[in-house]
Amino acid sequence: MSENLDKSHINEAEKSKSNESEKSLGGAVECSDEALQKKIKSDASNPQRVQRPHSSPPRFVTVEELLETAKGVTNMALAHEIAVNRDFWIKPVELPEDSLEKKVKEIVHKAFWDCLSCQLSEDPPTYDHAIKLVGEIKETLLSFLLPGHTRLRNQITEVLDLDLIKQEAENGALDISKLAEFIIGMMGTLCAPVRDEEVEKLKDIKEIVPLFRAIFSVLDLMKVDMANFAITSIRPHLMQQSVEYERKKFQELLEKQPNSLDFVTQWLEEASDELMAQKYKHALPAGGGAAGSGDAPMLSPVAVQNYAYLKLLKWDHLHRPFPETVLMDHSRFQELQLQLEQLTILGAVLLVTFSVAAPGISSQANSAEKLKMIVKILLTDMHLPSFHLEDALTTIGEKVCLEVSSCLSLCGSSPFSTDKETALKGQILAVASPDDPIRRIMESRILTFLETYLASSHQKPLPSVPGGLGPVQKELEEIAVKFIRLVNYNKMVFCPYYDVILSKILHRS
Repeated sequence: MSENLDKSHINEAEKSKSNESEKSLGGAVECSDEALQKKIKSDASNPQRVQRPHSSPPRFVTVEELLETAKGVTNMALAHEIAVNRDFWIKPVELPEDSLEKKVKEIVHKAFWDCLSCQLSEDPPTYDHAIKLVGEIKETLLSFLLPGHTRLRNQITEVLDLDLIKQEAENGALDISKLAEFIIGMMGTLCAPVRDEEVEKLKDIKEIVPLFRAIFSVLDLMKVDMANFAITSIRPHLMQQSVEYERKKFQELLEKQPNSLDFVTQWLEEASDELMAQKYKHALPAGGGAAGSGDAPMLSPVAVQNYAYLKLLKWDHLHRPFPETVLMDHSRFQELQLQLEQLTILGAVLLVTFSVAAPGISSQANSAEKLKMIVKILLTDMHLPSFHLEDALTTIGEKVCLEVSSCLSLCGSSPFSTDKETALKGQILAVASPDDPIRRIMESRILTFLETYLASSHQKPLPSVPGGLGPVQKELEEIAVKFIRLVNYNKMVFCPYYDVILSKILHRS
């Protein structure tokens, strides 16, 4: 399997503009609309997007259409992120320290609070701004209530009655401190436990303007807490709606940009061709003659899809555009690819160590686990550009040999000879080459495991782990679960498009 994925060769799209347009939408929740608009524009304007005829002729689009499309992509990305990322949560907005936006915000806010301070310092005080703030606070508090909170709703509506407050202000009977005390008490009732400390600190602020300013600051945090609570509550019910919503939004995007399935078609064509070549190879007679015309292998759409998803784990992200339908999971597939590469190196090192240096160590759980942790720690930074695999494997060889010698000494076994130590270090260093036989075996078996899991309709328990992967079984199964979750969700959303494309590919003459 791994050899076939490594030998993928097709015409590639131009590099420079495609790389920017293929940036992951997995983090699109934090992306600006400007970035999304750039992606739409680059996809629409690149005349050499793929090296084959477009399925539909290009058409000119207006700025309004681009903005509308960008908004749709943003919403689709947000729904996707909530559905597939179980750790997704909203964070308070924090502007960069020296950014223009933060400076403007600070200036505007200061002007507003200075104006409020001036009004309250007048004799008699003017409460126009203060009453508007009380109105905003009232609406915010009401937004936190659930349908069953009738008593709290009545309390807020009664105490924060703006008409009554205006009358009190006009008659000089308004006690703004009493209103603030009620607001703080209600915030304490409605806030999450994590905000109790912030709400309690409000009681120590005696001046009205700083108090109102602090109240709004805490209310902003409570809004974020409420949004995260809502996301957690609706996530179990969101999956199906999200599938339908994403499919609808992608269809709208496809209608505006008819070439939005070019890379998907190219991806599935390539998977079909490679899988067909494999089947022809296995169908050849032992003598090497040509197979009969009636022996032509048949491919199923599911098999092609599964193989195509496996290809994403061996993708050349620097030089090849990512298929459009998996673009929002681009960063996740990249992360899985890096994890699998690290797991392949880890598995190969452990296989060499246990089979060549000290086969008995693998049966000792503590020693085997300690060796695995040593190697994992030294491979932690594999994703960094500054990481050098050869240097890391040299260090790993030294550490592993020391640990093996220590284990053998504790077990009363024969000491680790200098010749064996040299041989082990050499074989560990050889794993740095992608063509190393041990590394290729590990890679092939890992992909075989994932392929089997995909073909098993994601049934539990997981398939049996191929030989040699026992020491990394836990890590492999964790990656497999993440991979299958992404694939399964992607199929639910885009299967109708895949079916149409594959029906043309598999029935072509």
